[in-house]
Amino acid sequence: MTMSDMEKVIIDFIKENFIMGRSDVVLDPEQSLIESGIMDSTGVLELVEFLEATYGIHIEDEELVPENLETVLNIVGFLKRKGIS
Repeated sequence: MTMSDMEKVIIDFIKENFIMGRSDVVLDPEQSLIESGIMDSTGVLELVEFLEATYGIHIEDEELVPENLETVLNIVGFLKRKGIS
C-alpha cells in the first residue's frame, strides 16, 4: 500500500465519520485535525479503533500523542513506523 493509498483510506474515514454531509470539504494532509475542529478527543479514540481494525495493529496509550495522530501525514508516518507498508 502506497503512502497516497494510506492517505486516501484515512481521509475517507475522517470524511465519513467527522465531516458528514460536507462533501465539499478538502482535507489537507498537513492540517491539524484537532485544532481545525474536525476531531475531538473522542474522535481520536474512534480513529485509533479504526486504525487498529484496518491495519491489524495495537496502539499503546503512550503512542496517543499529536506527533502520531494530529494530521493525516502524521498518521501515515506513524503507521509506517508500526511496520505497515
